[in-house]
Amino acid sequence: MASKLARTIGLTQATAMVVGTIVGSSIFVQPSEVSRAVPTFAGVLLVWIAAGALTWFGASICAELSAVYPRTGGVYVFLREMFSPAAGFLWGWAMFWSMHSGIIAAIAMVFGRYVATIVPLGDLGIRLVASAGIVVLSAINYFGVRPGSAVQTGLTIIKIAAIGVLLILLFATGTPHLPASLGTVQPRGFLRALVAGLFAFGGWHMVTYAAEETRDPERTIPRALMLGTAVVVVIYLALNSAYLLVLPFDRVLASTHIAFDATLATAGPAAASAMSVLVIASSFGAMSGIILAGPRVYYAMAEDGLLFEWMGAIHPRHRTPYVATVMQAIWSSVLVLTGTYGVIVSRVVYTEWIFFGALALGTIALRRARGCPAAFRAAGFPIVPLVFALMCLAIVVNQIVSDPRESLIGLGLVIVGLPVYYFWRRVHAGHRLSQPLLSAEVPAGAAVGPEQRQGDDR
Repeated sequence: MASKLARTIGLTQATAMVVGTIVGSSIFVQPSEVSRAVPTFAGVLLVWIAAGALTWFGASICAELSAVYPRTGGVYVFLREMFSPAAGFLWGWAMFWSMHSGIIAAIAMVFGRYVATIVPLGDLGIRLVASAGIVVLSAINYFGVRPGSAVQTGLTIIKIAAIGVLLILLFATGTPHLPASLGTVQPRGFLRALVAGLFAFGGWHMVTYAAEETRDPERTIPRALMLGTAVVVVIYLALNSAYLLVLPFDRVLASTHIAFDATLATAGPAAASAMSVLVIASSFGAMSGIILAGPRVYYAMAEDGLLFEWMGAIHPRHRTPYVATVMQAIWSSVLVLTGTYGVIVSRVVYTEWIFFGALALGTIALRRARGCPAAFRAAGFPIVPLVFALMCLAIVVNQIVSDPRESLIGLGLVIVGLPVYYFWRRVHAGHRLSQPLLSAEVPAGAAVGPEQRQGDDR
């Protein structure tokens, strides 16, 4: 069956989506969170290296699964095929109501707050600007994946160029010094810092959602994931080294906007003010990629009969999942205007690591299945996925131990999707989806070669 979606995303656009989605606003704020948990220069760099390595491991697992299942929906499809439709439904359920829409709302609020540093705005004004950002980017993606990915690519290029200028400013005008240690690194502190670092690396998996709009996805998506992740790791290590070398450690620990403070200390007020523009562009770019990605999951769920059919509607002219795009924009804007996004994200965002750990373990089983294609194979099996799964478990356990009430409420919000799923399946009994616990082999048609697809360049 020919894809209803237009294949217009190439390697450049896919790589820009990986880089642009990861590099949002966190890297301009989050380093202080890491430094407070591990108050030594070596400890901080080790955290960022470890976070980068884990992100690389996770990206390589998703890259292999993308080569096996080059279908719209990404992680949803991986969970559905390797475990059951119920597992995929829970991912999509959590995405729409909390994880994905909440992250869009949170980044939109960062965007609004930084706009307010240039144009004076009250709280309502910030929320309206944030909602306007969501609406504008959703409209761009409504009118086609080509303009959506073009905006994403352009913003990513501007963002990386601006970060390059920032690094030159920090190293050329600052006075580098080796910061003195302000404490010792404790295991729990290291894990807290690692979680903060991984949060700054979040979003690497979202390029997998648009597989059927990507040219030669079995090869393009793995390459984009590996190349994009490598670029981000280099950028993050360079930025964190610059922050630590040009600012006294006590200022790093106290800072709530470290990039601004580092620029102010080295290049003066004018350059520091320009940081607001960089964060605005960076937030806008990250939001663009996330807005593009989400509706593809809801489209895939609707195609599988796990959502209302109208949620999977494809625009006859623009060939985008336009209804899902509109619904995502509405709900994300509601979260912004009501201020509920912060509570929802803080409760639920850690739960995605449960699914990531499951992907790693499922990939080990998939390797043993007959007919598993080898368009891309992640290195280090089975050690890498086992280590990654253990770290996912550690992140989840640490979150629950640190904040049991909020964490368990968040987990409950995800699990409540199970009775919804089974009620939905009962109402829609006889739908084509089966419920395997773990496939014995790759389902027929899981990997579709370029010669088997139609309309690749439409």
